[in-house]
Amino acid sequence: MATEKLADIGLIGLAVMGENLALNIADHGFRVAVYNRTTQVMKDFIAANPDTPGGLVGCATLPELLAAIKKPRKIIILVKAGPAVDAVTRQLMDDGLEKDDLVIDCGNSLWTDTIRREKDYAGHCRFFGSGVSGGEIGARFGPSLMPGGDAQAWQHLEPIWKAIAAKVDPETGKAIETAKPGQPVVGGIPCTAYIGENGAGHYVKMIHNGIEYIDMQLISEAYFLMRNLLGAAPDQLAQTFARWNEGDLDSYLIEITADILKQRDPQKPDSFLVDHILDTAQQKGTGKWTSVNALDMGIPANAIAEAVFARNLSALKDERVEASKQLVGPEYSYSGNREELIDSVRDALYCSKICAYAQGFQLMRAAESEYKWKFDFASIAAIWRGGCIIRAHFLQKITDAYRREPRLLNLLLDPYFKEQIQKTQSRWRSVVAIAAQAGIAVPAFMSALAYYDGYRSAQLPANLLQAQRDYFGAHTYERTDQPRGRLFHLDWPAPDRPELAIANSGKSD
Repeated sequence: MATEKLADIGLIGLAVMGENLALNIADHGFRVAVYNRTTQVMKDFIAANPDTPGGLVGCATLPELLAAIKKPRKIIILVKAGPAVDAVTRQLMDDGLEKDDLVIDCGNSLWTDTIRREKDYAGHCRFFGSGVSGGEIGARFGPSLMPGGDAQAWQHLEPIWKAIAAKVDPETGKAIETAKPGQPVVGGIPCTAYIGENGAGHYVKMIHNGIEYIDMQLISEAYFLMRNLLGAAPDQLAQTFARWNEGDLDSYLIEITADILKQRDPQKPDSFLVDHILDTAQQKGTGKWTSVNALDMGIPANAIAEAVFARNLSALKDERVEASKQLVGPEYSYSGNREELIDSVRDALYCSKICAYAQGFQLMRAAESEYKWKFDFASIAAIWRGGCIIRAHFLQKITDAYRREPRLLNLLLDPYFKEQIQKTQSRWRSVVAIAAQAGIAVPAFMSALAYYDGYRSAQLPANLLQAQRDYFGAHTYERTDQPRGRLFHLDWPAPDRPELAIANSGKSD
């Protein structure tokens, strides 16, 4: 095959995401060699897209794919996360993959698998893990891309990733929409940047998804409160969310919420579709990964975990229906000002959102130390401004916060976010109180508020908790009047025998 005809990059896996990403790359002038295990799928895809600017090359076998790509080869894998990624990579190795070739896993792989794969395949190829967010539409017209792997390998992938990523306006930070399908965005800042070594890209994508869980849950709770307390119809709430989308809450998720709520049911045009969708939310597991990782590293990402638990609770539909017949809640009727409640729910949503993102970034900070990464938090927030599911005007504020103070301990300590919560927290608290009085479950709102109050508290009840641990398990405790790290133990109960407190220089369990 003549050199000028060789593809710039290869792609394995032509499900919807794979097809759309291949077309996005080809639209930007890169030649793409594609392979699918079912050959007919590949042939149909090539036949349906004969005139892309860069061109598509169909390959019936993996050796044919390898022969069709310029060296060092760059090959995207878009197959189901897990064993399939290893199977495809090993097959490529058997078929002639070389040590300088770059294999890019663009699926939702667990970051520890990516760390392991980079080690396992060293010497056979350069394994790269890149988070891709934006769903099918993002893959086609501009996703947010979170690449992690060898820094030198990134130089080979960078021109393609920056070309195909979503773009944001350098002045406003808002996403720039493509003029028409197949026409690349001209100008703008690409929503991709090198994240870090080995599994860093997939880790940051996992955090993105964890934040996505809580963002969606908070919006759903805001909807549920207004629906139940005000008796508002879906189309009325659609107008409310559309109005919110013009202010600080401007985001993709708020935008689609407005669209969803005004959608009529195709089967029953006199009603709204949302009222006929069963209240059981599914999940793919990345939110759970985020919550488990937070527990493993001792980071209080309680609001993110609550969003996962809320989906778990929703799945118990039959149990909840039965429980609703037996368990009695309060009788409550909201009699306050309608518009005031709507404004309060908006503020509660914004404050809770700040806490949710604070937890996500706090978790990434802990991961830096655990996995020896070095994150640029301003850059991470910046590449989430466009293309991805959580894209929002709000992320420009986070970008600004970390540009002001790159090692900011917590978003809650940034002047802008501190001011926002200070001036609106009374409404946040009133919404949580009203929800409790009305017996309406808003676990994400409540959990976010508990996180805020806990984080701002110089004193927590953990002194009693640690005393309990020392009482039943001799786990020791620290004293307020002694240096941190010096441990004590008391032979309980000894209320009148302080001399039984024994200093211990060891560490508590």
